[in-house]
Amino acid sequence: MAFQMSFACRAKSRVALTTLSYTQGSSCAALHAPGFKSVIFTPNVPLPRFVSKLDCLALPGLRDQQIALYSGLINRGKAATFSTSAAASSTFFQPIGGNPFLSNRRTLLSRPGLWALLGAFGLSVVTASLHSSSLLAMTSGASTVDLDSPDTDWKEAKKVLLSATQQQRQAMCRVSGVLHLKSIPIWTPSGQVTEKPLYQVNEALNSKVSLLRGDITRLEVDAVVNAANKTLLGGGGVDGSIHRGAGPLLKKECATLGGCETGQAKITGAYGLPAKHVIHTVGPIAQGGVSQRERDALRSCYRSCLEVGAQNQLRTVAFPCISTGVYGYPPGEAVDVALSVVREYLQEKHAQLDRVVFCVFLKSDEELYQARLPLYFPRGPQMKSKL
Repeated sequence: MAFQMSFACRAKSRVALTTLSYTQGSSCAALHAPGFKSVIFTPNVPLPRFVSKLDCLALPGLRDQQIALYSGLINRGKAATFSTSAAASSTFFQPIGGNPFLSNRRTLLSRPGLWALLGAFGLSVVTASLHSSSLLAMTSGASTVDLDSPDTDWKEAKKVLLSATQQQRQAMCRVSGVLHLKSIPIWTPSGQVTEKPLYQVNEALNSKVSLLRGDITRLEVDAVVNAANKTLLGGGGVDGSIHRGAGPLLKKECATLGGCETGQAKITGAYGLPAKHVIHTVGPIAQGGVSQRERDALRSCYRSCLEVGAQNQLRTVAFPCISTGVYGYPPGEAVDVALSVVREYLQEKHAQLDRVVFCVFLKSDEELYQARLPLYFPRGPQMKSKL
């Protein structure tokens, strides 16, 4: 059973119009605001940033299926609940706590503004039966950190994010269109295999490999790998995309690591990304050709990332193409290095990993992986995914 409510919040001369939809029994709600995508609310989850920037948000409903109206008012990213709308209008005057997202903004609602919210200035509600416990739980929030400000303590932000639930992390994510692991399929062959496989069929290992063409910053995995430069302070390509998605705190933490040598890997928080961690690795520069030195260095990149992940008890890792951009490593040769290292690592330590995602950006790279994957992860005649 669902209900919708529409309301107008007046602050100064501005009016923010929103619609909140709540489905009874699902313990979640969706907010729809002009100019924004829908967002899902769940109990005890911090407010998304754009919601905290709205002038106000009211959550009215029927209490215990009685006619009396009660409201929770969310202002500056914090929630307050009241037994009745009258109690709210008579007691709420100052913002409840400081929201790190809006710490420099003035209070948008004063007593007249609150009366306007709850009274004659345009609060219209279409309701169906809703238990008060569900609504009260929906208005309760958790600690949030400002992932957009370079002044935020990265250590504190990292601590908050690593202790947060999946739903809380989603609410603080700076990236839209998040891809959950369950939506990323296990890789399956797309055509006839003409070459002899290099390894025996092992369906248990096959079920741990995915190929995806898309934006690695959108993946909700334990760690995404960053093809970084030696400074670890950001650059072009996937390195720039990861830093932009994570926000300024990633650079602040990276600045404390003392850089990274070719073939090595270092781990940081992921901050505004849906992933929990970023594993940074520096690939070899191969513009003058590929020698055994470059091949060994690239192998070390993939192996080091997997080992760092295992040391931090990470079960799911996503790799981009490493060194194939401006560093000049031939994509076809790089694919063989990536697949051979991952196959060997999974054979040795298969219990440590649940999924390795090869996330590519170019269609040509996707085609290379599709052509070479059957050699390293061959399928049996009646392969069935175990996931």
